[in-house]
Amino acid sequence: MEADTKLSIYRAARSIKRKDNSLYNALRSIYEDSIFVGEISQLWPDLPLLANLRCGLWYSSKFHSTCYFKSTDGHTNNLSFNTSRLNLHVAQLAGQKGGCVIVDSTRKGKRFPDSMSKTIPIWTCVLNRAIRNHLSKTNDVSPLNEGETRQVSVDWDCYLHLPLWVSKTERDKVENRLEEWTQQLDASGADIASLAACLKKPLRPLWISQKTVIWLNEVPDHDSWDFTPIILVSASSTGFTQIRTTSEHSWNYIAGAGDDEESWARGLSPNLFWNNAHDIIESGPDLCNQKVAEILEKDRVYRAQRGQNAPQVIVKPTKLADGSAHLLHKQSPFCLGITKMENVPNSHDEHCAISWLGSTNLAVGTSEAAANLSNVDCILNCDKESITVSRPHTEAYLHLPVLTSKFDRFSLLNNLPSAVNFAKLNLSKGKRLLICCHNGEDISICVCLAILISLFDDGGTFDGGKFFSETSVTKLEMRRRLVLICRFAVNARPSRGNLKQVFSFLSGGRVNSDGKRHAPHSGDTSGENSPEPLMSLLS
Repeated sequence: MEADTKLSIYRAARSIKRKDNSLYNALRSIYEDSIFVGEISQLWPDLPLLANLRCGLWYSSKFHSTCYFKSTDGHTNNLSFNTSRLNLHVAQLAGQKGGCVIVDSTRKGKRFPDSMSKTIPIWTCVLNRAIRNHLSKTNDVSPLNEGETRQVSVDWDCYLHLPLWVSKTERDKVENRLEEWTQQLDASGADIASLAACLKKPLRPLWISQKTVIWLNEVPDHDSWDFTPIILVSASSTGFTQIRTTSEHSWNYIAGAGDDEESWARGLSPNLFWNNAHDIIESGPDLCNQKVAEILEKDRVYRAQRGQNAPQVIVKPTKLADGSAHLLHKQSPFCLGITKMENVPNSHDEHCAISWLGSTNLAVGTSEAAANLSNVDCILNCDKESITVSRPHTEAYLHLPVLTSKFDRFSLLNNLPSAVNFAKLNLSKGKRLLICCHNGEDISICVCLAILISLFDDGGTFDGGKFFSETSVTKLEMRRRLVLICRFAVNARPSRGNLKQVFSFLSGGRVNSDGKRHAPHSGDTSGENSPEPLMSLLS
């Protein structure tokens, strides 16, 4: 009897939690928080609004661009400066516009996510130190433009600016590693000179949440500060779960509702949500799921009619409480369309999802955009789904259905030999090659990294693998090549698991004259020519 009672309480608690985290509650919470984000952005209308992926992308329909600062890089006992996520485009944009506003959110219990409390402050400090070192070496005190002068390098602010709630112990840990991280940045090959030329004043973070008191008649102009502001806006309202009521509906507020979208969004993307926000919010809690399903199906049909990638996925119906189990037979799984999250939500330019890597004839992007491009000669598609392309020769298209490391730890590794051979065949003829995957941020970046190291020398010139056959791949070389890619593909987010597979491929063999991969010479047992393991690479 006691066991049955405990089980019933457990089921009841799970049912309540499931109801509180419903699709409507999440979307309504996002909608309410977006009003606050809009108000803050209007205080500094000249500053670009950036979304910190992926959660932040839900909180506005008018983002200028995106960035990717991970909270895990700011977690206690895991503090790091990650050269695979330099976000240099954010610093350059801030230098051009005089600052920027970054939006993110966090779950209840915190005012700011760790990405804003520590990751971004560490990032600004390390960049400031690298710029100061560069200015000191070049003694750059020359005028920038007519009437403008740069602060003397010795006055360039390199202080670690952390929020007050970060403990002294954590501050000390960060300060003890700043020099190490600055050296890593210098060694990564990042273009600090361009950054120094762009920034007139050092970077500095500022924090704004829904509890921040702002006197509207005393809002300073961003040009009046002696630093370049990186304004960090936490969209979430803090506190416990709040039941809110309107004239038509009642709903439960969820702090940080945009987080972990796979668990609640049912295939809906931020772009599609904001295109239909009014209809979704007005549908109410009871009809929200049905309304979203209709919108997704309509979007899927629209894409399919135009030959775009429009796969279907079965979404399981939400489990109901025991008392409502008899309703299950009336519900059928929804057939939903999966839509791509645009780099800039309010942009409909298909080319915004394609990034060319300088003059290498290599480009990375999304498979959706690849299906409609005409300015590429050949396509290497690493998405699970094939795409319809019109190419005159079969050599111009190769489909390698690569799975992410979460689902298959060796999928990328097993497909890289074919990818490199295909790239060598086409690049040797001077053709322009596009490498694409579902989102253009992970698998395509890793495949491009393998191709760039395997077939190009350290100057970025195609040599068919000559430079690669004569050198050993190291952690530093991997970082430098990845930084080069991220310089052009600013939304690159390669996962650690996929990067490890790339390193395993590069260290396990070479591409010889016939394009085949072979193992290192068996007689080399000294270990002197063996590359370093990737365990700490890009961590």
